[in-house]
Amino acid sequence: MDRKYDVIIVGTGASGMFAALSLPRDLSVLMITKDKTENSNSYLAQGGICTLKEERDFESFFEDTMRAGKYENNEESVRCMIQGSTEVNRELLDYGVEFDRTEDGGFDYTREGAHSNYRILHYKDVTGKEITSKLIAAAEKRDNIEICQYTLMMDLVMDGNCCTGIVVKRQDGTVCQISAKAVVLATGGIGGLFEHSTNFRHITGDSFALAAKHGIRLKNLNYIQIHPTVLYSSKPGRGFLISESVRGEGAVLLNSKGQRFVDELLPRDVVSAAIQEEMKKNRSQCVYLSLEGKPEKWIKERFPNIYEKCLEEGYDLCKEPIPITPAQHYLMGGIETNTYGETSARNLYAVGETGCNGVHGANRLASNSLLEGLVFAKRAAGKIAKSAPLISYGTKQVDLAPYADEEAWKEANTKMIMNEIKRRDEKFYDQWCHHKG
Repeated sequence: MDRKYDVIIVGTGASGMFAALSLPRDLSVLMITKDKTENSNSYLAQGGICTLKEERDFESFFEDTMRAGKYENNEESVRCMIQGSTEVNRELLDYGVEFDRTEDGGFDYTREGAHSNYRILHYKDVTGKEITSKLIAAAEKRDNIEICQYTLMMDLVMDGNCCTGIVVKRQDGTVCQISAKAVVLATGGIGGLFEHSTNFRHITGDSFALAAKHGIRLKNLNYIQIHPTVLYSSKPGRGFLISESVRGEGAVLLNSKGQRFVDELLPRDVVSAAIQEEMKKNRSQCVYLSLEGKPEKWIKERFPNIYEKCLEEGYDLCKEPIPITPAQHYLMGGIETNTYGETSARNLYAVGETGCNGVHGANRLASNSLLEGLVFAKRAAGKIAKSAPLISYGTKQVDLAPYADEEAWKEANTKMIMNEIKRRDEKFYDQWCHHKG
């Protein structure tokens, strides 16, 4: 691993990969991830990716996003995302991404909760895997992109308000400083800090703790989305998400008495709260999701991954309701950015779930996450392409001795993040933040 790159991208999910691929090929790019390259939340995304299907849907798409976000969204960010959707999805097709099509060859659009129109592109029920794996394959072919797995970012190198690189711990345990003209944080959210989450366990919000440490502005860190339908299990580890598109295609929610108790297509926070209330009322560990009446062949073709996973857990989606429970899923807040991914620190960018430009407001509309991650990653890359040739490498040298104790570092980060959530919204913290430890 060399010590200097034009750009360092921390995280190998869809937004990090798209940022790397959107940069000019004459810039040297280092991508690092603390786990395997594929182990990102975007790789797990099931439902799909929104698009502006036709110009006349713009205002409806805009309104759906705003309504789901409780009108706390940044309107400029929402417009940027929708306007950028067509080009981004066209580029995905160029990278070999496949989306499900109808018999006549057109795209088979679906819809999910709080959408007023069918505008979601999807590939079976593994859209995130389809998109992210194709982006990874493209990045691996680029001579200017180096990808390092099992490499942990332990700090940002800050010279005043300017980011000049990062401190990393390599797979062999050695700690080193790496310089860059620009650093892009694409490290996902905070799910690994929660007892019940759909996220990979290693996604623990490191970027937010480091931003707080260095006085870089955070925004709405307490705006955390709880997904209503995660397969109930008493086993430890990441919860298996049952995509909202299952409800979009007609699945209903039933309580322990087999009674329907909520409109399944309401925004996620409303459905999650209704489920939690129902579980409290009936003193049950879960409620149930039913596709009763849907043809078995259709279920297996439309949701093959979900069907197989449920079967592994002992439930046949075609023949019986499956037990589900709400779980932490997505962070709408994060490191505050503008619509180009720029943070309050110079030469430091944040994209995907890590950045917060206000596009989601207080609650994300289903299938806007992949779209948002790609659109603003591309915009950040465009900004870096223009600025990088004008930036000199920093000269600050960091004392690496304090980074030896990784466990103490993790503990301090967790405490910092959880205290920040509690400070901003004690009611939410008490209701949902059953974090580890």
